[in-house]
Amino acid sequence: MNITSCTTVVFSPTGTSRTIARSVASATGYAGHHVDVTYRRAASLSYGPDELLVVAVPVYGSHVAPMALQRMQDLRGDNTPAVAVVLYGNRAYGEALLQLSDFLAAKGFVTVAAGAFVGEHSYSSARYPIAAGRPDDADLAMAQEWGAAVRRKLDAADAIVPVDVSRMQEPQSPALSKQRFAEFIVSLQQGKSSPLPLAPTTDPERCTHCGCCVAMCPAGAIVAGDEWHTDASLCIKCCACVKGCPAGARSFPTPFAPVLSQYFGERKPPVTIV
Repeated sequence: MNITSCTTVVFSPTGTSRTIARSVASATGYAGHHVDVTYRRAASLSYGPDELLVVAVPVYGSHVAPMALQRMQDLRGDNTPAVAVVLYGNRAYGEALLQLSDFLAAKGFVTVAAGAFVGEHSYSSARYPIAAGRPDDADLAMAQEWGAAVRRKLDAADAIVPVDVSRMQEPQSPALSKQRFAEFIVSLQQGKSSPLPLAPTTDPERCTHCGCCVAMCPAGAIVAGDEWHTDASLCIKCCACVKGCPAGARSFPTPFAPVLSQYFGERKPPVTIV
């Protein structure tokens, strides 16, 4: 196939999806373009059969982040090859990769490669690390190798060859970890655990009103001049504001964090198909 260019399309509040997408795309060797839908809906963009799309999005609760799909609604393909990538926080990616592949198919794209990579969990912190620092050098090396494999596949093919995402085997957590997590969910439903926070909170003694959180929020849930408050009805709990606050003024004390840190600390590898 004669592919002339590669475009990355990312929704990446904390940067992990963006990092993997660019690593994969650069390894293909095609001329590159970047579309970032983290803060705004993509314009109506159309792609032909001689272009490659690398789409990377985060997983929230075993599904593609809903806002990511909303922001990509105007993408259009014409039998356009696509690489589907999801980033999850080391627990489970569930239906997310199949969901992304189906979404792309409905828009005229053909998934020629798919991958699930691990990125630092939104709820990860110094106290409760969850896949901290990922994607790391080993993840990026695999992303590069995979991107090169995508290029070899497209160069060798006379016609577009889709992959069957349903054949991919998700890395499994220990049975006890899954059992403990299920018990935690039941305790939440029965009101036996700490109530879930609706949005990050701010320490007014630390907040300098620098506006970084306003700029980082993909949902527009924080207003300049009123950085102490977050609109819970808009917040998607990505925790970009928590991770990016230079003063360390913001936090998200969710009861999920200690459970995820304790039971899902075993490193999971990326899984790919091409």
